[in-house]
Amino acid sequence: MMRTLRNVLGSILALAGATAAVWSPFRIWYDGRHGRDYRIEELFTGTGVTEAGAGLLGSLFLPFAFAALLTLVGVVFRARLLVAAAGLLVLAFTVLWMVRVGQAEGSLTVGGTGDGLAVGAGNALLGGVALLLAALVMAGRRKYPHGVRGHEPGRTPYDAPYDEGPPYDDGPPYDGPPYEGPPGYGHSGEPTLDSGR
Repeated sequence: MMRTLRNVLGSILALAGATAAVWSPFRIWYDGRHGRDYRIEELFTGTGVTEAGAGLLGSLFLPFAFAALLTLVGVVFRARLLVAAAGLLVLAFTVLWMVRVGQAEGSLTVGGTGDGLAVGAGNALLGGVALLLAALVMAGRRKYPHGVRGHEPGRTPYDAPYDEGPPYDDGPPYDGPPYEGPPGYGHSGEPTLDSGR
């Protein structure tokens, strides 16, 4: 029950984080510019970001959309690593963007008048953190079905575990006279010559 509850809460948190990350490029990030206005390739240059515009699939929207896809797959298959990878991806691109903007502007400011870091960048940071928290909250999948233990190759989980338990004890060894069969029979159980007498 607790495992199911953790997976539900983690899934809700993961979906909320992915939604915040995907929606963030459509909000203002810095100095009145939306996240979809920044080119991805400019994040990997030494000069930093420029005033040039960008297409939707060439902007910050693309890595965040990919992170949302990873989140969906992780939620469906209860894969904590995929959810954590999505969170790291969102945070990595957001921090890299902050570095490049600071490099181009000379400094990075936080202002409420629209001339500094705005709500879009904040949404991306919160979304990435929420995804990492979701990965911690989720319990993941069971390695084996409930009540079924691991098994060796070539055996089904329902085979009797013959190799478990104490060894079979057939009692102390027999110390009496050797068995000679019923009267009139030899040691091998074959009739003797005088068996008919």
